Amino acid sequence: MHPSVEWDPATYVKFGDYRDRPFFDLTQRIHAESPRLVVDLGCGPGNLTATLAARWPEAQVVGVDSSQAMLDRAAVHAGRFPNLRFERGDIASWMPGDADVVVSNAALQWVPGHERLLPSWLDAMAEGSWFAFQVPGNFGAPSHVLMRELADSPAWAVKLAGVLRHRDAVLEPADYLRIALDAGWQADAWETSYQQLLQGPDPVLEWVRGTGLRPVLSALNASDAEAFERDYAVMLNEAYPATPHGTVFPFRRLFTVARKSPAGTVDGVDA
Repeated sequence: MHPSVEWDPATYVKFGDYRDRPFFDLTQRIHAESPRLVVDLGCGPGNLTATLAARWPEAQVVGVDSSQAMLDRAAVHAGRFPNLRFERGDIASWMPGDADVVVSNAALQWVPGHERLLPSWLDAMAEGSWFAFQVPGNFGAPSHVLMRELADSPAWAVKLAGVLRHRDAVLEPADYLRIALDAGWQADAWETSYQQLLQGPDPVLEWVRGTGLRPVLSALNASDAEAFERDYAVMLNEAYPATPHGTVFPFRRLFTVARKSPAGTVDGVDA
């Protein structure tokens, strides 16, 4: 998670099924049989990291996150698995060391220039290693466009200048595929648009409170944050109208899974 943002683990884990599904769609494509060191980069509250410890009980599994609040929440999972631990660290200065499986789920979008870090990480990893990551691809969706428009409006432009970094937060799947291939890895990249059905009042606002809205909430005092959310909720409810079944919130996710093939082999990521 971004080190300068105040994270609320309880808010983040709302809509757990929807937040967890991309992780499992990603990690099911990792076919490592007996890794020694598995790293979850940007592990958040650690509930998904724990599934890696259960999957590879002989591996040492490490969750890395910059948010102490998230790591405090994750600590309970470390007590359940002897091969699982969590540590505080900044993705921007992290290196893989001896990791032979690296997973990053919805974290790299918080790291400016992560596309320049990826080649150095891939080069540092050993033959046979796996690197898999998923990032949101919805920065052009109404939820984010409206957030930027409101933040740039006269009422908020001064207080929120430079807070939102949406336009260049992620690349396209083809760009991530090229980075992995240029590094000499076998790779697969794809995207999925989940049609998420949210329930309750102001459901899209509730969703973004746990992720994309956090920089805004961290930059404002309580009364200003309440005022911003009030105006933003009106805009969101117009863009995402409720239906008798709930509110449909399309969410595009971008995936990359890569394997550094051992010398002399041509096998790679299964289609």
